[in-house]
Amino acid sequence: MLNKLVDQLGATLYVQIWEKRIRVTNIDSGKIFDESPLVAVEARNGRRIVAAVGNRAASVSGQDVEVINPFSHPRSLLRDFSAGEKLLQHIFRKLTDQTLFTPSPIVVLQPMEKTQGGLTEVEVRAFRELALGAGAREVEVYQGEELTRHTFDYAKVKAKGQPQKNGAKNGGGQAVQWFLILLWIVLITLMAVFGGS
Repeated sequence: MLNKLVDQLGATLYVQIWEKRIRVTNIDSGKIFDESPLVAVEARNGRRIVAAVGNRAASVSGQDVEVINPFSHPRSLLRDFSAGEKLLQHIFRKLTDQTLFTPSPIVVLQPMEKTQGGLTEVEVRAFRELALGAGAREVEVYQGEELTRHTFDYAKVKAKGQPQKNGAKNGGGQAVQWFLILLWIVLITLMAVFGGS
């Protein structure tokens, strides 16, 4: 029952990746991020900070700024794992209006090119780990016809997906989510008890 509650509260995101474009649709709200897959990274005090993502990243300049396209490589759609993870983190936050108590999203990720002959197990795992690292609680790497918000059916995508269990690799993140949900319930209960007296 608690799983159903989390699923209802959390967003479902459909991520489509091309070499020169990334489109992420929040299936529930209809919000869309559709821009260049660029990340401007600035070196600051020995740390790498994201200065901008998407179309804005192309106009960021400076001596310590590097603009990266994590999905541009001659042989593969995934070139820079760390930059790709940062890009997805930013987009997920933007499309889900995340707060302390917002459950992580369910993600369906579809590589849109460089998939001739199907994705290898290594590619599927890399894309899955990319989305999990960016904050997804469950990930399906989808290969098939392009979906729309109206034809999107997560149960069908999941049934068609790989036989591996996706959520198992994010056990630590799920434990934190359960803790936050329980904390939220306790806070609401305390507010109701002490607010009424």
